[in-house]
Amino acid sequence: MHRFYIPAAIWNPDQLILSPEESHHALDVLRLTAGQRVVVFNGLGTEITAEIVDPAKNGVTLKAQQTGKTPRLRTAITLGQAIPKGKNMDLIVQKATELGATVIAPILSERTIVQIDPADSEKKRVKWQEVVIEAAKQCGQNWLPTVTTPLTPRAFFEQGQRYDLTLIASLQPDAHPLKKVLANVVSETGQLPTSVLILIGPEGDFTPAEIALAKSNGARPISLGPIVLRTETASIYSLSILAHELF
Repeated sequence: MHRFYIPAAIWNPDQLILSPEESHHALDVLRLTAGQRVVVFNGLGTEITAEIVDPAKNGVTLKAQQTGKTPRLRTAITLGQAIPKGKNMDLIVQKATELGATVIAPILSERTIVQIDPADSEKKRVKWQEVVIEAAKQCGQNWLPTVTTPLTPRAFFEQGQRYDLTLIASLQPDAHPLKKVLANVVSETGQLPTSVLILIGPEGDFTPAEIALAKSNGARPISLGPIVLRTETASIYSLSILAHELF
């Protein structure tokens, strides 16, 4: 069944109405009609199978039939991603959503080719949040990751957010294989971390100063294998391993 998003702020199981944009997609693109069933979700773990009862173009009205709840994943993963050039950030945001990231934090590294003007930061954030929603609609993800405003590494760490485990992908010789680092953490603490930050740098890696900053904030350098990966590949690779090991 086709999936549609209704934000949690206006979610009302007794009065399910699609936004004009979602209604346009349902009626003009998908050609749905009264009596057909769809799924709506609120991005906070709840979905409802519903029937179209009033296919109005300014707001399709639905009647709830069955409610489902998706529990949160055991580990909350934050992806700190240096913004790549072109549309690769859209790809990363899409795949991070599919792989269960909780937060996607765009990072403005010194070596980031794309430098975003502060006035455009919110526009970029909103655009990437829309990519999250579309990805969640397609893959059946009922928990929407949050995309934060792009920040420099220093500004990001100055927020003071704490994680059970902080990792930074690195090409430096002191980096250890991700699987080994995860095993060491479990050995040290006796349990899997419930919150993880993984930092992925731009092409050419984070600068030595940025890596030192991350280490001073508790980051453990990790290697992603003997082959140097493109930044979008590194993100997908890292999130896949973390999902496999921690979920």
